[in-house]
Amino acid sequence: MKNHKKIGKKERSLIARMLAQGKKIRAIARELCRSPSTISEEVSRNQVWDGDRFVYESIIAQEEYERRKSKAGKREPLKNKWIYQYVINHLQLGWAPEQISGRLKIEHPLVKSRTVGMETIYRYIYDPENKDEILWEYLPRGQKKRKKQKGRSVHKSHIKARISISKRLARVNKRKEFGHFEGDSVEGRRSVGDGIHTEVERVSRMFFAVKVKRINSEETIRVQTEIFEKLPSTARKSVTLDNGRENHLHMRLNKILNMKTYFCHPYASYERGTNENTNGLLRRYLPKQTDFTGLTQDELDEIVSEINNRPRKVLKYKTAQEVFTSLINNCSDST
Repeated sequence: MKNHKKIGKKERSLIARMLAQGKKIRAIARELCRSPSTISEEVSRNQVWDGDRFVYESIIAQEEYERRKSKAGKREPLKNKWIYQYVINHLQLGWAPEQISGRLKIEHPLVKSRTVGMETIYRYIYDPENKDEILWEYLPRGQKKRKKQKGRSVHKSHIKARISISKRLARVNKRKEFGHFEGDSVEGRRSVGDGIHTEVERVSRMFFAVKVKRINSEETIRVQTEIFEKLPSTARKSVTLDNGRENHLHMRLNKILNMKTYFCHPYASYERGTNENTNGLLRRYLPKQTDFTGLTQDELDEIVSEINNRPRKVLKYKTAQEVFTSLINNCSDST
């Protein structure tokens, strides 16, 4: 009956001695009551080159065995080294695990070793064994536990020539037509009074943001004109706003750029969900009560670029920039 125990330190010394004496593999196997294939495999796996030929030394063979044993059963973090580095790099760029997972499926659809599930990433981040890496700090909200964030409310205000969102066309509501935006203002520190005006295109989720010295109607219409006048007319058809005081001059958009304006119902921020969600992405960089005084437009543009070049689940893990550029090119081709 064959002995299935693994070769030990004492047997390795005997093998080295008998090989030095010139004995053949089969003779060694008979003396140790081992299979010739077992002895042959042991020698071939652990022999080393001494400059002239391969030799088997028991000490080196034992060290090699112990090295392999220490690595046995251990997986590389997050499936393999390539996946691990990709995940870490993109977490540091502010990508969420879902975005990382989705993007990998687009970039490497046929290579399983280069894809990883969203939950696998989350499990790794929150695994107590990995707590020293503090990877949760790279998550969008930087929380130790995943939490659902509440939306913002909209303040009621009397606005002239206000057209309700209920009159917006069905094809716009269903995102079947390019060129319809949602706009809002992001407040800085209230004692300062400055802010950022944001616009998001509903189909592509392309994000625009411009600093304003004051959140008022004059500043808002100025930056809206600055954003929209750079686009082809077919890419700027309407904008949906809240009922804030800064939107009182919305009629000028129609007069200057022939854009329609719609307004949400009071306290119904979900009707501008795309803009609310994207403002939430901006808040990851600029939390509430942030003083925007020292923020330059160039710095804001860098933040916006990062957001627009992140893969989005809703876009099948394409980026807003990729989708928007494609749609803009279609507009140019049709003109």
